[in-house]
Amino acid sequence: MIKKLLLGSALTAMTFAASAHNHSTAEHSSKAHASTEGAFSPDTQRIKSHLFFLADDLLEGRDTGSRGHDIAALYIATEFAKYGLTPAGTDGFIQDVSFRKANLVQESPQFTLTKNGNTVDFAYPKQYLAGPSLLNVDAKVSGEMVFVGYGIVADELSHNDYEGVDVDGKIVVALAGKPSDFPSEEGAHFASGYQKQKYAVDNGAIGMITITTPKNEKVRPYQSRLSYIHTPRMAWLNDDNEPANSFPQLKGGAYMSEGAARTLFEGAERSLDDVYADLEADKVPKGFALQGTVDISKKSVHDTITSPNVVGMLEGSDPTLKDEYVVFSAHSDHIGFAKTVKKDNINNGAMDNASGTSVMLETARLFSEMKQKPKRSILFVSVTGEEKGLLGADYFARNPTVPVTSMVANVNLDMPILTYEFADVIAFGANHSDLQQSVEKAAANADIELSPDPWPEQALFTRSDHYAFVKQGVPSVFMVPGLKSKDPSVDGSKVFGQFLSTHYHKPSDDVNQPFNWKAAETFTKVNAQIGWTLANQEDKPQWNEGDFFGDTFGK
Repeated sequence: MIKKLLLGSALTAMTFAASAHNHSTAEHSSKAHASTEGAFSPDTQRIKSHLFFLADDLLEGRDTGSRGHDIAALYIATEFAKYGLTPAGTDGFIQDVSFRKANLVQESPQFTLTKNGNTVDFAYPKQYLAGPSLLNVDAKVSGEMVFVGYGIVADELSHNDYEGVDVDGKIVVALAGKPSDFPSEEGAHFASGYQKQKYAVDNGAIGMITITTPKNEKVRPYQSRLSYIHTPRMAWLNDDNEPANSFPQLKGGAYMSEGAARTLFEGAERSLDDVYADLEADKVPKGFALQGTVDISKKSVHDTITSPNVVGMLEGSDPTLKDEYVVFSAHSDHIGFAKTVKKDNINNGAMDNASGTSVMLETARLFSEMKQKPKRSILFVSVTGEEKGLLGADYFARNPTVPVTSMVANVNLDMPILTYEFADVIAFGANHSDLQQSVEKAAANADIELSPDPWPEQALFTRSDHYAFVKQGVPSVFMVPGLKSKDPSVDGSKVFGQFLSTHYHKPSDDVNQPFNWKAAETFTKVNAQIGWTLANQEDKPQWNEGDFFGDTFGK
């Protein structure tokens, strides 16, 4: 009750006092007063203090649903109140999200293949993996199998793995990944787990087995996946208390190693080696029936947890445009404790994403102290559950506290590497809409270049919280500092690579890293300029003509 009071209604009252305080003290702000139109002077001490608090051991890695993350959310909400933002959650600044958390009973998975009177028992987890079921504590599926290539239906790319194949009431066997000639970002959409399950259900399947490929083994070897067998699955719960984005028609499934998968193809019209030979030749293998039947079962333990998004609003000044919203987002969660025998077992998440959250907080403060408010309103949304699959952002985008059609753009801040003075920024996804021109203009106002995506093959446009807004038709960008350094002795690409290999999702992602606070100031200035540009331009952002994501998701 105390927590609810602090996080919710009490903060509503605080905003009025904070607003009055802002007006009385803004003139005396030591170094961070944003006075004239679009002139932003971030205070690095504030950014530093936010980051050091959010990444402190006290918060125990801010895992979704943990007390540490609740503390982070309370901190963010009180900052929003201090700036005089209008509460825009469902209870004050807070939008509580209920989740189902499923853990696999490790002794329970069973997977047998019966063929010509003989039975093969596959060994878990040596030969196959089985994630926990979000839908059933006792999941079972039995049936015949059909190989369906990659298991993708992409009419836009003239591709349909289910064409001419009957999978009704059967278990589909699909290759991991996507055809080599698919465009990177569109391909990431079609090859996502959700989409592949949807295609299977649309064609009447009751289960799904995924098999690895040689290419997949190079990127993420089967052996490396064994480190994650104890990881829970989570989904937000809808009004019927059912997990969102789930398919009850699919009763079970597995992910198979190459060796175990060969056994499934024995006696079929083509062997797994034949299929792999197609992949080597950049051909897409056609589907065919596999011999025998399989029985797959497992047990899961279900828990319900809650975790908050935090939402604050700065109302626009234009009588009409104030009903449109530019949305800033940053995830406040991280991954909690590390499974290690080392003394330091807290994944502090300083770069991921205390840094992005701190920049968003300072951006919110700068806008709140402007004498001239932007024309459109601005939403600042701190989301939970990003590390569990973009869950908090997906919940907010599907259950927004303002009409979804009134959200004109999303600017997402996730894991900015703030250790060197960068000379450019990257806006993943800017090429899909006229946000490209808006971001370029705003970056120039901060004396920074806009550079193109340096890793298009990674499809990063589909891999952070902004993609939840994209799927609701909102033109979006994912902002990070670029790889060009103002210091010629620093190679930004190497710095980024070193962070990923040394600190990403490890206890060493803490405040002992060599933060460059000038970089934090510049990144905040760029993002504030982007918000100002989007909130004041005459026309709201539009998807590019014929863009796949605009055509697929545009409202």
